[in-house]
Amino acid sequence: MARRYDTNDATDRATGLREAASAVRRGELVVLPTDTVYGIGADAFSSDAVADLLQAKGRGRNMPTPVLIGSPNTLHGLVTDFSEMAWELVDAFWPGALTLVARHQPSLQWDLGDTRGTVAVRMPLHPVAIELLTEVGPMAVSSANLTGHPAPENCDAAQEMLGDSVSVYLDGGPTPGNVPSSIVDVTRPVPVLLREGALSPDELRKVVPDLEVAN
Repeated sequence: MARRYDTNDATDRATGLREAASAVRRGELVVLPTDTVYGIGADAFSSDAVADLLQAKGRGRNMPTPVLIGSPNTLHGLVTDFSEMAWELVDAFWPGALTLVARHQPSLQWDLGDTRGTVAVRMPLHPVAIELLTEVGPMAVSSANLTGHPAPENCDAAQEMLGDSVSVYLDGGPTPGNVPSSIVDVTRPVPVLLREGALSPDELRKVVPDLEVAN
């Protein structure tokens, strides 16, 4: 039976974060609010948990799960060949609605799907998400919806779709909106905007003037 906690209540928030962290460590799934939409998350280093996440969403391995982190410093252990331009994007837009696709460390023992040696990573601008990520470390997090359905802007919508496949729901109230993060590929010499979301090309070019936009 899924448990749900109101993170706008101080007591419920403390209990919910503790229960969510325990669930993640057990390899279970949790739903958490972010600065874009609600996400369904699991321990990024548990292949079984990530497989359960994909199954809960009805999503294939051909759509790998992004990773959320609680601090830019975490990047040092996750990515390699991270350019100066990539760090400038981190400095300018994290925490926030920018996902960076980078090459992950070859030594990492994880299975996020068919990533071809890359990882899509982001630090969200949401206190509940950051507190959980700081406690448990990197999490594989995707929008908390069934594939093909709208991404949820509130906990009710997430729970209606995902039900008891999730152990703990952290209800932070409505999210600011359903505009997804912008995705920039920093594996190449010149960063490429793969998906325009909350950040426009013009905003990104204020930091990286040579930014290209994928067709």
